[in-house]
Amino acid sequence: MKQLRLVVEADDFDAALRFYRDVLGLTERAAFEGEGDARVAILDAGAATLELSNPAQVKMIDAVEADGRPSAHIRVAFEVEDGTTTTDELVHAGAQLIASPRETPWRSLNSRLHAPADLEITLFQELEVPDARRSRPGFKKP
Repeated sequence: MKQLRLVVEADDFDAALRFYRDVLGLTERAAFEGEGDARVAILDAGAATLELSNPAQVKMIDAVEADGRPSAHIRVAFEVEDGTTTTDELVHAGAQLIASPRETPWRSLNSRLHAPADLEITLFQELEVPDARRSRPGFKKP
């Protein structure tokens, strides 16, 4: 596997592009235009992972991260340097705050937002290095 690409249809393409590229800071890798006003921008979000969670885990994450509010079937998570500042910037840029930043039991600072292109997103700021996390009960070593 060389790349994971999440493809999202955005009714307001320009607003979504401003939000994710200009405010969140994803780098534009490529952009294409075609007939009939067809447009696409491929934004680099760093390393990609696929997080698979069973229903019990999703319910636990929703309880910790969003006061029990059920998450969307697909939620996109972005690791950021400063979870509080980035959350504020994204709300100012038009995202709707679902849950303000809070420390999780797995030692990250998480917030949840409803963002352009009808995406539910989580911002997370790691508060400890992965090796420290792996040494605590409940975390498996890869």
